Amino acid sequence: MDHRKEKLLVLRLALIRAGINVYIIPLADIHLQEYVPDHWNIVRWLTGFTGSSAIVIITQDIAELWTDSRYLIQAENELAGSGFCLVKSSLTRDKSSIDWLGELIPEKSTVGFDGRIVSVNFFRRLYKRLEYKDVSFADDVDLIDEIWTDRPGMPSSAIWKHPLNFSGMHRSAKIARVRKLMKQRNISLHFLTSPDDIMWLLNLRGNDLMFSPVALSFAIIAIDRVYFFVDQSRLPPDIAAELILSGIVILPYGDFTKVLESFGKESFILINPVRFSVTARNIIPDYHYIIEDENITSLLKAVKNETEIRHIYETMIKDGLALVRFFIYLENNTGNLHMTEMSLAARLEEMRSMEDGFLGSSFAAIVALNDHASLPHYTPVTETDVRIREPGILLIDSGGHYLGGTTDITRTICLGTPAPGQKRDFTLVLKGHIRLAGSKFPAGTKGYQLDILAREALWQAGMDYGHGTGHGVGYCLNVHEGPHSISPASGRTALKTGMLISNEPALYREGEYGIRTENLMLCCEDEETEFGRFLRFETLSLCYIDKSLIDRSMLNDEEIAWLNGYHAMVFDRLGPWLNNDEKKWLREKTGKL
Repeated sequence: MDHRKEKLLVLRLALIRAGINVYIIPLADIHLQEYVPDHWNIVRWLTGFTGSSAIVIITQDIAELWTDSRYLIQAENELAGSGFCLVKSSLTRDKSSIDWLGELIPEKSTVGFDGRIVSVNFFRRLYKRLEYKDVSFADDVDLIDEIWTDRPGMPSSAIWKHPLNFSGMHRSAKIARVRKLMKQRNISLHFLTSPDDIMWLLNLRGNDLMFSPVALSFAIIAIDRVYFFVDQSRLPPDIAAELILSGIVILPYGDFTKVLESFGKESFILINPVRFSVTARNIIPDYHYIIEDENITSLLKAVKNETEIRHIYETMIKDGLALVRFFIYLENNTGNLHMTEMSLAARLEEMRSMEDGFLGSSFAAIVALNDHASLPHYTPVTETDVRIREPGILLIDSGGHYLGGTTDITRTICLGTPAPGQKRDFTLVLKGHIRLAGSKFPAGTKGYQLDILAREALWQAGMDYGHGTGHGVGYCLNVHEGPHSISPASGRTALKTGMLISNEPALYREGEYGIRTENLMLCCEDEETEFGRFLRFETLSLCYIDKSLIDRSMLNDEEIAWLNGYHAMVFDRLGPWLNNDEKKWLREKTGKL
């Protein structure tokens, strides 16, 4: 029997003992972040699914997994033989996980979940959806720990300083900015459960997660001090001393109940319900007032300061140089018996590691040949690894963390001679990329208002892609950073000068190939007229776009001018750092279309 079926059987017995009819397991940890430590990856342990977004529901009769459109094909493959079924209805955009759960959960059920890994926002939406079914909830049910006998421990990496010459602002200045905004809104306490916000605020970093340089921690910002909840043994003495001098009280990880109880009644506490767990919410005494909104720290962190922007420019050059050397290697070794998707991913990280200030990959590199590229988030593993050979369409999505920024870039390369249909698809995606990159828009514009620019050319051809067009990017922090984004589901956060965001339209043909072209862009001031302020994007990523995949007849003069201008910028910024052979190679790749 598949070991996953055995786990499912044991879990169902645990449900009976606990009196639970329906058990919900989200792919999450107690910080509700995108990447979770192995200790909290219950979904992967139970089902074998390795994507980053999923919800599992288990009853005595069903065991199903919901994921978003990025992972549908991958999930179908990985769940085979597990006893878990993939929810096909997620193919439709109007079918959310809440809708799916609402339809699936029977009336008068007892629904159980571990409230430490379920957000306030998710639970509230689920409660509203099930209200008419007379369902009861048990929000403190952990059925996993007793059956996961070889569960990994929690990470405990050493915490290190992000130097001031890179962060551009002392932690005391950041805290003062947060407090100023708190006072304007009459907020007494700002409760942070998101490690990336805390790392930004305190100019600290850690290595608790494979692809995010954070230390798992909590924080409460009060008007006169900051409480930092972390295992103090992880703090070097000099850092601990600096924090104390900055008015920061260091307390054990998760031990915030006494702090909350110590404040006077009727304090106003700001939480972000999307990043705040049900359990943490239940700990807050009833005599406090809860204000639910975006974290102040997230809004401030999203807007890069002058020092950060200067370093981001430098980091893009470093990343671009690594990519030049990588693609030269790829070109010279295609067909080599030993060159595979996995070996290329390793080689790409090796190339980046040669650059000063490189800390590690910002996510698991996607190196996907032909049909593998039709999986938006395919990651090569031993069981799926294939040799790189012609003919083929090769999609490479990768990025790195550096002291001076975080990168994320995707290129689609043709190995051999492209088919007419491949050129058409690639050019339609490129048209959307160029349209968004060259856009100009009034201050106050939200991401969803720009999303159509990247999709219009595809829509006119009856095509689309099932993920967002752009996500915010952290600074030596999470590669996916909110609250801003460009997608049909973008929230109410307006794009602001200094925000870093991706531009990644795509097209996927199941079983054949995938195409995605991604650069990072900086939101900049453009001009101010009698109609108000206008903003624009500046593309920062530096890597050639494969001209062999472009159907020139499909581009207008403005689009051709944009591409030629972009390629000229790539050569001008990278050329001075290359040797003669590398420079000759890049000159050919970035020549006029």
